[in-house]
Amino acid sequence: MSTEIAVIGSPEFTTGFRLAGVRKFEDVPEAEKDERLDDAVETTLEDEGVGIIVMHDDDLDHLSRGTREAVETSVEPTLVTLGGGAGSGGLRDQIKRAIGIDLMDED
Repeated sequence: MSTEIAVIGSPEFTTGFRLAGVRKFEDVPEAEKDERLDDAVETTLEDEGVGIIVMHDDDLDHLSRGTREAVETSVEPTLVTLGGGAGSGGLRDQIKRAIGIDLMDED
């Protein structure tokens, strides 16, 4: 079974991904994130056709503790966040979680 990429976020964030061919997305307007983002993430986590979830790093702050923990510890689908800035260090952790080893470990 093939898995797809799903994008969750504001319409401004998801539009570029949709134009690039991503078919699964959840648009959550900025003003409604505190109320609707948890449901969008939980629905996407339950979708067996999704292998990767893409979100903006700042959107994690709008999630409840339980939903945030569920998405951050999920192996499949794997969460990839964008926009955290140079100091976030999140991509290394995301790769390690996805494949089970730290590719950048020098030991």
